[in-house]
Amino acid sequence: MDDEELEVSDEDLEQLYDDKGYKTLKMVKKEISNQRSKINVASLFFMAAGIFLLRVFIYHDNLVVMNINAISSFTALAIAIAIYARIINKEKEYLKNKDYDEAALKYLHKLSDKYIKKTFNTLGFIFIVIFALFINNMSMILGGTIKLREIWMVTASVVVISEIPVYFHIENILCSRLIQSRINIPDHKKVVKHIKYYWALSGFYWVGGMVSIALFKKKVDHITGVYIELALVYILLVFIYNVTLRKKLTYKNIVINYPKIALYMSLAILTAFAQYMQRDTWYTLPYISTTPRVEHPLDKIEYDDATGVYTITAKNDEFKILQLTDIHLGGSLYSYKEDMLALKTVYAEINYTKPDLVVVTGDLTFPVGVMSMSFNNTAPVSQFAQFMRNMGIPWVFTYGNHDTESLATGSTSDLDSLYRSLSFKTSGTLLYPYSQQKLTGRSNQLIELRNADGSLNQAIFLIDSNAYTGDGLNEYDYIHDDQVAWYEENIKRLEEEEKKNISSLVFFHIPLQEYKTAYELYCSSSSEVKYYFGENNEKVKGKVSCSDYPSGLFDKMVELGSTKAAFCGHDHYNNMSLEYKGIRLTYGMSIDYLAMPGIEYDTAQRGGTLITIHKDSSYDIEQVPYEKIK
Repeated sequence: MDDEELEVSDEDLEQLYDDKGYKTLKMVKKEISNQRSKINVASLFFMAAGIFLLRVFIYHDNLVVMNINAISSFTALAIAIAIYARIINKEKEYLKNKDYDEAALKYLHKLSDKYIKKTFNTLGFIFIVIFALFINNMSMILGGTIKLREIWMVTASVVVISEIPVYFHIENILCSRLIQSRINIPDHKKVVKHIKYYWALSGFYWVGGMVSIALFKKKVDHITGVYIELALVYILLVFIYNVTLRKKLTYKNIVINYPKIALYMSLAILTAFAQYMQRDTWYTLPYISTTPRVEHPLDKIEYDDATGVYTITAKNDEFKILQLTDIHLGGSLYSYKEDMLALKTVYAEINYTKPDLVVVTGDLTFPVGVMSMSFNNTAPVSQFAQFMRNMGIPWVFTYGNHDTESLATGSTSDLDSLYRSLSFKTSGTLLYPYSQQKLTGRSNQLIELRNADGSLNQAIFLIDSNAYTGDGLNEYDYIHDDQVAWYEENIKRLEEEEKKNISSLVFFHIPLQEYKTAYELYCSSSSEVKYYFGENNEKVKGKVSCSDYPSGLFDKMVELGSTKAAFCGHDHYNNMSLEYKGIRLTYGMSIDYLAMPGIEYDTAQRGGTLITIHKDSSYDIEQVPYEKIK
């Protein structure tokens, strides 16, 4: 039955009574609805009064703030009492006739059961919330992260937070009392007695649990786990109470509500599923742990803490860079097969080419929920770092649009901290800068490649093409003006230091708009572009998934004349290499087995891109298809 307020005119008033003068269901609903709306407001002000009162004690050392909260508490309490007084006066008017027809009486019985049950359920929820917060703070106290003199502040803050379930408890008590005044069942004294017992036993249970934790703290490894166990036992005790003692206060103690059960079960399953998808899972660890070292030239690598620049001094006259892109590690049990295939492909590419440096151009991870059955983007990063460390190959990366998805467990700052912990000083392989320029993007990096005599061979730029603009679904971002200015500044600085025009390479994830322009010119057989190799077989319109926003990077590369080649990923089926306006624009062959439906069965696009740099700064670019080396 719906409880919405009913609009009734004076002319229809007599229809609210039957021929015997009993109140009908329609009139009772109207009265209850009017009263309950006032109860909701009164409960809100009672809760506000409690919060302001607690803030008086929290800010007792600030007289001005304390007085403001004291006045606010008194005002809220006065308003709540005034509203409740109005409820009582109105109820006296309604109770002049307490004779109800059968339908109205059944309705009141149903409401009585409803509010009795909710009164005790919200009371149990209050205990769970309060002691969850108390035990959390106890863990800090026992762990030494909070001082004893701060306990009061913590306690008061906990109680403030618990005021939210208190609001619902007050509302349920007042509504229950309202119904009891009409049908005199259950007896009010009996209800009060049960509430007192509930408070006493619950308090004894939880305080006993806290004392036990304190006494046996040396034997407790995880206080949170102990609390969860205490909460589960408490919920079981509440259930036992509901099916035994509470039946003395209700007409129908247990009513099976299948839609509500289905809703709660669905929420529980979804919550458990979401928690599962955030877990660190290491199913690929046995394979990673047994990955052998790959023999390769041991070049000299130095890091400048002041500039955040790594310098690699090549041992041989040839320096090989292997570009890998869109590896898309899911990190879940669901993606285990695809993750293993991806890692084995990466190993095969590295073992075959034996590069001096691996550059991953974005989308190392794939934390997108149902597609990978994981939101975790930190475990795959740690796994891949260990994988590369075992092979002993230096590596760098640019971020892709999927690496820091909005629902991913690790934020940009989380990943930054993780990468720093895994970087060169720890691993000897990951060349991640410990200090970075304040630019748009999650990481922008310069690596100087030098010949054995110390002369600069190449400036290697790793530029974040960012992820999404926020303007719509999959609206890709671009390389911003401040990043372009940083690129220009470093080119000019190096040219001034070297007293010559330098050579440079640029790596990023999302293709520039000029990739699309060059491809369209190629399709029209224009002489403005030069074709080297590869195909663009991406299924999107136009074949190139670039941003709708133009970046100034390409024009700046043309203007400065330093960069002769740029490399990207992002479009998994594209691997074409075209030269446009003197700059070679190359798509790296992708690794992905997971992110696109059916891609695990496709082979032509999978592999790596090998860039061989010679002593005179010239270079060769070739594809290394996986199907030809496996």
